[in-house]
Amino acid sequence: MEEMKDEILEYVIDEYIEDEDDEITYDTPLISSGIVDSFSMVSLKRFLEAKYQISIPDEKASPEAFDTVNSIVVLVKEFIG
Repeated sequence: MEEMKDEILEYVIDEYIEDEDDEITYDTPLISSGIVDSFSMVSLKRFLEAKYQISIPDEKASPEAFDTVNSIVVLVKEFIG
């Protein structure tokens, strides 16, 4: 599970963090803080689906489910066989 957290955190940092001084953790709010917007959430969903070979239904891809790395991991694990 730690490896999945680290992979997702690394993706978020690489794709959405512009200021290298911004420090984010597994619990940093991504959506509610504005780090990830609705368009970015779609690309994050596509990344997760491709990386973990899963399909996340749109109704499960809520801002709450994508708000922290920890909540994203819970969501992904729900769909991993």
